[in-house]
Amino acid sequence: MSAHGDVDLGHTLAGWTGTALATLGCAVLGLALCLGSAAAGGLGTALLAAAALVTWLLHLAGWGKPSGPRPPDQWDWRVRDTTARTGHPDCLGCRLAGRRAATAHTPGPDTTEPASAPPQARAATVRA
Repeated sequence: MSAHGDVDLGHTLAGWTGTALATLGCAVLGLALCLGSAAAGGLGTALLAAAALVTWLLHLAGWGKPSGPRPPDQWDWRVRDTTARTGHPDCLGCRLAGRRAATAHTPGPDTTEPASAPPQARAATVRA
């Protein structure tokens, strides 16, 4: 058992790569602040933008993970997500890429009125 218990922490290739690039970008931005260098500030900002872009592209390529917990056999960071091609439900990154995951539609309450109800009865139920 790990120090965090038996849970899916979401360690993925996309997550590790994005975190490494973002950490490097923040370090370069901190160095730029200390040096007063606009060039280093631009490089740090570019690294942060690259971290977001690379993480998103790796997620779309299947090296990320869908929202929510995964089965224990998929917890390793080297396991590729086979459902990424069709998109994940409730995933902003997949929606931005134009991937729409099939979501189960749960019908709401039936709001249709019986045709035999008088118009006053139909109007009363609409206001309620």
